[in-house]
Amino acid sequence: MDREEVARVLEAVLFASPEPVALGKLVELFAPEGLGRQEVLDGLGALGEALGGHALELREVAGGYQLRTRAEYAPYLGRLEVPRPVRFSRAALETLAIVAYRQPVTRAEVEEIRGVDCGGVLKALLEKGLVRVVGKKDVPGRPLLYGTSRKFLEVFGLTSLADLPSLQEIEEMLGEEEVAGADGADPAADAEGAPADG
Repeated sequence: MDREEVARVLEAVLFASPEPVALGKLVELFAPEGLGRQEVLDGLGALGEALGGHALELREVAGGYQLRTRAEYAPYLGRLEVPRPVRFSRAALETLAIVAYRQPVTRAEVEEIRGVDCGGVLKALLEKGLVRVVGKKDVPGRPLLYGTSRKFLEVFGLTSLADLPSLQEIEEMLGEEEVAGADGADPAADAEGAPADG
């Protein structure tokens, strides 16, 4: 099986899959043909090149590969009668941002940062699959620790949490507006999820 044929098979598989497909899974699909990781990577490269002038693009998202419509065609897709993605309330976005940047984090730590009860919001984010329980904190009461899910990466088009913008980048995007809880530190570097002062 040559590189172009591998690319065509990959195109069919990724087109049929509603979710990103991990590289390991793609390698498994080609095992009966005696192809390995490098041949699959070469096929992905060929597929990416073949899609160069097309409306679809090959994207690495959430630890896998997916065919997606290029961003410049979004206005046309918006005219279709397609169910709209769920919109997030400000409370949900704030809570999700805290979990993303401070994970693993407890409900109490999220509430300390937000200053309000977050039980209902966390429950809704869990139900939507954007947040997941990643363990229990080793303190009295053993509160649950929350982190983001693979679906979070997929929904926001991220390959990994390292792709999250830093607070400095967010401040620049917002035109130097004050960002709630910004203290000049990079929260992504705080892997232990220590509670913020404000």
